[in-house]
Amino acid sequence: MEHRLIFHPNARIDRTPRDFGLLFDDVFFVTSDEVRLHGWFVPYRDAQTTLLWFHGNAGNVSHRLENIKLLHDNVKVNIFIFDYRGYGLSEGTVSETGTYLDGEAAIEYLRRHRPVESKNLVLFGRSLGAAVAIEMATRTEALSAVILESPFASIRDMAREIFPSLPIGSLIRTQYNVAEKIRGIKTPLLVLHGDRDEVVPFSQGKKVYDAAPQPKTFYAIVGARHNDTYRVGGDSYFEAFRKHIERAGSTKDR
Repeated sequence: MEHRLIFHPNARIDRTPRDFGLLFDDVFFVTSDEVRLHGWFVPYRDAQTTLLWFHGNAGNVSHRLENIKLLHDNVKVNIFIFDYRGYGLSEGTVSETGTYLDGEAAIEYLRRHRPVESKNLVLFGRSLGAAVAIEMATRTEALSAVILESPFASIRDMAREIFPSLPIGSLIRTQYNVAEKIRGIKTPLLVLHGDRDEVVPFSQGKKVYDAAPQPKTFYAIVGARHNDTYRVGGDSYFEAFRKHIERAGSTKDR
């Protein structure tokens, strides 16, 4: 029951980046516990920076295609997006521990097969994916940057938001404790959050941001709900991405 409330995978892939005019590599790779995962590597010309995308709790990679296209064209980075176990064409059954193993395998794939150095790697986590990105940031040294969009502080915090009159927080085993783990990161951080988010309250994003060490930046997407941030945010949204990546890169070069 808990997993059904948290995870909403979809196995059907109807479209690919090709439908949006993007070149891409169809990628399969294996985790340390022998689960075969699927993802897409979308290159941008001679870009040095690669954005590793940890998506949210619903759907699969094919439901992010419009967002992939716009980030690719406006931020001008390579993008590697993959499905957690149990999502899309990835095998297995999803769990918190499983998503962390999946994240480690994605980073290892980039290191071995692209190859991508940590100094050119940006972790981008959206919603539940922000929790996976932060876990990876605590396990990976010398990253270029971390970008979190619409993050929550923890699953228990979200349970209290959704069911304020029910004492179910203490019964939940899945943690995804972003606000606690983010205290230990050593990478420049950008947090973006729509101020009309109806799924993960804006206050959750602020709580995550407040818990993080410097250097950090918070960007409020005025008028945006949970799933329309990149549309409502427009050029300013993508500019926040670009500036953060550029600043982080210049800091690494010094």
